[in-house]
Amino acid sequence: MVRRGRGRILFTGSIAGFMPGTFQAVYNGTKAFIDSFAIALRHELEDSGVTVTVLMPGATQTRFFERADMMGTEFGTQEKGRPGNIPAGRKFDALTPPIDRNGTMKALTWHGKGDIRCDAVADPAIEDDRDIIIRVTCCAICGSDLHLMDGYMPTMKSGDVLGHETMGEVVEVGRGHSKFKKGDRVVVPFNISCGECWFCQNGLFSLCDRSNPNADQAAKVMGQSPAGLFGYSHLVGGYWGGQAEYLRVPFADVGPIKVPDGMDDEQVLFLSDIFPTGYMAAENAGIQEGDTVAIWGCGPVGQFAIQSAWMLGAGRVIAIDKVPERLAMARDYGKAETLHFSNVNIYDALMAMTNGRGPDSCIDCVGTEADASATPDSMLDKVKASVYLSTDRPHVLREAIYCCRKGGTISVPGVYIGLVDHIPFGAAMNKGLTFRMGQTHTQRYLEPLLHKVQSGDIDPSFVITHRAGLEAGPDLYRKFRDKQDGCIKVVMRPHG
Repeated sequence: MVRRGRGRILFTGSIAGFMPGTFQAVYNGTKAFIDSFAIALRHELEDSGVTVTVLMPGATQTRFFERADMMGTEFGTQEKGRPGNIPAGRKFDALTPPIDRNGTMKALTWHGKGDIRCDAVADPAIEDDRDIIIRVTCCAICGSDLHLMDGYMPTMKSGDVLGHETMGEVVEVGRGHSKFKKGDRVVVPFNISCGECWFCQNGLFSLCDRSNPNADQAAKVMGQSPAGLFGYSHLVGGYWGGQAEYLRVPFADVGPIKVPDGMDDEQVLFLSDIFPTGYMAAENAGIQEGDTVAIWGCGPVGQFAIQSAWMLGAGRVIAIDKVPERLAMARDYGKAETLHFSNVNIYDALMAMTNGRGPDSCIDCVGTEADASATPDSMLDKVKASVYLSTDRPHVLREAIYCCRKGGTISVPGVYIGLVDHIPFGAAMNKGLTFRMGQTHTQRYLEPLLHKVQSGDIDPSFVITHRAGLEAGPDLYRKFRDKQDGCIKVVMRPHG
């Protein structure tokens, strides 16, 4: 039931006859409903002074449900995972404007669902000896930024600076930094990695153990914390993003790569995210020489997954979308066969194209916000998400499981946020499918993919359709989300 008091909404629940441990699944499912609704309500009311509390009898070991408790905590007070030399016990939140540097800059900021603004914010400052600060010369809007715009990612705060596809010129370096000097042009990976923990030492940079100052809170949601990310909520560090005139880069001796002389910004910008992401997606797909690869989603990551599949030896690439401009790019530049999911049944079409066997590999480049008009299950997903009964819309993942050949591989670079339901896991198990997924280990791919650009194997700028300054950013966010004006990829130059 719900009781309203002075500035508080209290959710309580009683599950008579169902004790945790005996009927854990039923208990967890009921608690998931209450917690998910409370999380969404807390998000909507965060600026109103109203608090939302969940009380459920019994104890559950399912850590996701501690997420509701996490939403009311102070972030960044733990010792483990703090970046650089931030003192133990100090509240660290990189989205809080620093006070030791004068001046302001323009930046794209988040102010709630659907509300992106170009604001004046404080300049960044060196906070650790390993930091650098860059003057951003080029940045981009990523498809995953739209999940923030649409309110799918919890722990965003009004005024957070967005963006994680960034490059620029070094203008300041920390005292302990020796890799770069002022004037160097660098591309900055979207994930932040220390280079020293077990995961970084083993090339798993997106799983860095030290770069998320809010690791304890992330662990409550995921079991363990991933690396910190630029401009992608306080759950993954609260770092300022790069859709701004300047950017502070922590652990800069590990992440960024220097741009060789003579290379244009647009040739190398996408090393920050979507080119390595598309390449790792194809690599995760386990492509063998001559394989048939089906790719759902022809946005920027999907376009680079198409290119990468060819690089890794695919014999056939089939691209699936409904946006005419994306399908045309996949067909004309990507040399892929294309399927319009509103015009054909994708399962039937793929079976017909592969003599009933199915694709050897399937790549989900869509993720949490699958098109709600695709099929009845995707429509239901949208309805459930709108009333906070679920967090993700996993139609593509379901479809890929059914379509992939027996013994095949499903690669998931598309971002998922929380819990997904009605996944045909029985089909996946009985077909012997392999799943590989995760945030990109960007640092692992910087050098080899830079060499591919230098050698002329690919010019990543092919994907750019819109160029502008930061002031046009809010409008371009909307055009990109709504797939208007042929918008596939937006690049912004903060300084003109």
